[in-house]
Amino acid sequence: MVDHVRSAPQPDFASKPTLSGEKVLLRPVTVADVPALMPMFRDAEASRLTGSHGDDRPDEARIRTWYDTRRDQDDRLDLAVVEQATGNVIGEAVLNGWEPGNESCNFRIGLVPGTYGHGIGTEATRLIVGYGFEQLGLHRISLEVYAFNPRARRVYEKVGFVAEGILRDALLWEGRRVDAAVMSILAPEWFRHRGRPETAGQTSV
Repeated sequence: MVDHVRSAPQPDFASKPTLSGEKVLLRPVTVADVPALMPMFRDAEASRLTGSHGDDRPDEARIRTWYDTRRDQDDRLDLAVVEQATGNVIGEAVLNGWEPGNESCNFRIGLVPGTYGHGIGTEATRLIVGYGFEQLGLHRISLEVYAFNPRARRVYEKVGFVAEGILRDALLWEGRRVDAAVMSILAPEWFRHRGRPETAGQTSV
């Protein structure tokens, strides 16, 4: 597999971009977005799908402190997902866990309840993953997804993430042990299909 050509000598995580698509706009997340994001933290189903153990009533003050520092981070990228049609903040998309020596990052995305199933997550994933490869010069972006979240796995597959293996019994949730799939996408794959592997190689008419 031929390696990609870097578009940036070193990833510049200090620059926080605005990325625009048809359905969503990604922009730097701020503390002002916390009220819109709180339903995501308070939703029991979202906690289950992400395997988030802990208090069912998140500390909003602590969350506000966290988001108030996101603009100053130079080793990760936290972007708010904004619905183009309404201008509402409906989630976040994040590149974190940067490993400089390996030119790699982790990826995660979270959406507030009621915004699933409209292609928003797929487009937001394509936007930030594309930025990671094309502007940050990353080689590998990875994630983990639990077995009871096939909807999320399908989104990742549509963008080009490939399953690499299974972390057996990675999560203990309400007495049940749940596997997690490790998935990744590599820069050469991205530059071949640009986040649309199902149509790669097809000729437009």
